[in-house]
Amino acid sequence: MQMNPNKDTQLCMSLSGRPGNFGLRFHNHLYEQLGLNFYYKAFSSQDLPGAVRGIRALGIRGCGVSMPFKEDCIALVDELDASARAIASINTIVNTDGHLKAYNTDYIAVAQLLAEHDVPRESTFALRGSGGMAKAVASALRDSGYAQGVIVARNEVTGRALASALGYEWQAELGSLRPQMLINVTPIGMSGGPQAQQLAFEAEAIAAADRVFDVVAVPSETPLILRARAEGKQVITGLEVIAIQALEQFVLYTGVRPSEEQFRQAVAFARAL
Repeated sequence: MQMNPNKDTQLCMSLSGRPGNFGLRFHNHLYEQLGLNFYYKAFSSQDLPGAVRGIRALGIRGCGVSMPFKEDCIALVDELDASARAIASINTIVNTDGHLKAYNTDYIAVAQLLAEHDVPRESTFALRGSGGMAKAVASALRDSGYAQGVIVARNEVTGRALASALGYEWQAELGSLRPQMLINVTPIGMSGGPQAQQLAFEAEAIAAADRVFDVVAVPSETPLILRARAEGKQVITGLEVIAIQALEQFVLYTGVRPSEEQFRQAVAFARAL
């Protein structure tokens, strides 16, 4: 990738507990293809308030926010877009002359994918997780008309709160429940983590489901997705989520919407690591 940064180059970045290369390659590829004087870099930090102060102080144009910072960042920005305010979770910060406005493009991506994959609205589902990303996914489900759901979370406080806010049930474990759609919104199966080789749901539940949705994007073929494919289930992957939400972030940062072909090429480039 040929980059020629100069004093006028606008910087964008991401903050994640486990930084990856997808966003960096996706954004920088599109900047080059579209002739935009931007550059993107991925970071992690043990000092979240300091990192956000840096965004403001250094004039960094945009920041993608990943686990585990999606909720903690809220108190550090100046304004919440409706997409973030409604679910109290953010994944995108846009800096305009020192004013930090936060959005949630995860919500947009999930709603779009449910429609693209023709998931029947009467489908029963179990969603494992209760953090910031789980809020985005569960809210997109609720707003898209999926009413028969259970939030599965060992943290009773956050699990019950999420379920109650959206009109769903809560359980600490899946138990004997066998829903038609299983959705993982936890780090289980994520590369580099202590549960990288584990299944987010029991094998029996996967076998009984119609489709499996894993929000984990690295790797795109998680143990859960691999098992679901082997069982002949329909799948929605975290790669699909991260690609769509990254596209919406790109538009927020630059004001430019790539063509469908440019988007597909950027996704292919970002995956070719």
